[in-house]
Amino acid sequence: MGTKATKFLALACMGLAAAAAAAPPQGIEEIQLDWARLPRMTGHPPSHAFGDGMGATMGEQAGSTHEIAFVTGARPEVVVSGQNYGGLARIGADDRIVYQRLPLGSGPHGLAFDADGLLWVTLEFTGRVVAFSGDGRKVRDIDVRIACPGCAVPLNPHPHGLGLARDGRTAWFTGKATGTVSRIAADGTVATYQLPTIGSVPIYIRPGPDPIVAPGATPRETMWVTELAGNAIAAISVAPPGRRGDRGAALQGDIVEYGIPTPNSRPIAVEEGPDGRMWFSEEAGGKVGRVEASGKIAEFILPTPSGRPPLLLAALAFDRDGNLWVQQYVDHAHPEPGARDRLVRISARIARSDPGGLRPEDFTCFPVATVRTVMHRIARAPDGLLWFTEMNANNAGRLDPRATGQTC
Repeated sequence: MGTKATKFLALACMGLAAAAAAAPPQGIEEIQLDWARLPRMTGHPPSHAFGDGMGATMGEQAGSTHEIAFVTGARPEVVVSGQNYGGLARIGADDRIVYQRLPLGSGPHGLAFDADGLLWVTLEFTGRVVAFSGDGRKVRDIDVRIACPGCAVPLNPHPHGLGLARDGRTAWFTGKATGTVSRIAADGTVATYQLPTIGSVPIYIRPGPDPIVAPGATPRETMWVTELAGNAIAAISVAPPGRRGDRGAALQGDIVEYGIPTPNSRPIAVEEGPDGRMWFSEEAGGKVGRVEASGKIAEFILPTPSGRPPLLLAALAFDRDGNLWVQQYVDHAHPEPGARDRLVRISARIARSDPGGLRPEDFTCFPVATVRTVMHRIARAPDGLLWFTEMNANNAGRLDPRATGQTC
């Protein structure tokens, strides 16, 4: 074979290899959600207007696919909220999608199934939290607006993130607009707690360990919160129910805030890891953080494609093997040079490592086919699969965590 032909063949092989490396790996499936079946919300701001994600740099938001919850049992389903479209999407085992209409302009966002099978939903734009039975009937409708003496109407805290306490029944939510977190008692009474940092913009809320329990004492009901604008992680603990004689009375709450070392990191998600510590993602910081028992925060930098600005982070989740999964996506304010939005698997070694102790082989990347996704949430389903949402692209995706990815 001549020299020119050999050179051409070598370049062609290099091109094919590069294309193969850039192509999405096997194992990722993306499902387009047809929110056009629901009426588009009008007259209200898009969800990111109050700070959920890097909305200020994204330009006009084309979609609004947000949270994920899982139905368990004989007919497993995945439920996704479409905030700006005023509805929910239920994805069945056969990928058949059924859309559920909610009041137009209500802004459904946070989702969680409780231990009794009720689906709890925050209606951010109207200041309500509702719950649906398994057959779709609304069985709870709670006004969570905050009384405001001298105001024409109660304040809408914009109930955003929703989480269940460890009992699987007590619902908590973040008040994104008022810097508050609230607890809904069994009788529907709402207790609201003000976070110490003014303008903190709390986003995520999840159960976790009591950070200041006395030795030998019973841990209190504790929820952990990310403060998007406050650049902190907060834990709120309340006395166990039944310690007070007044039915529906607000439980005394203690709040601890942990400042994040990276300035303006914009923490998004927080989850308890298999190690019992709380882990969180930094949207602008490009790191995942771990809150140690001492209260110190350890930060781990995620890899970024060579030659381009850092990618933004969305949510995180642990798989059954203890690997940590994080969503990375391109900042639309800095789209060039090009890069793919992707999921990143960090090996379970991260739980035993200090910052700087991870090796390149501890990171595996899973690019998605869709561009300009604005990754939003990722969660582990009861069967072990990982599901994620692409807010801007209006996609729901899933991935087998055992899939083979690519070198980051």
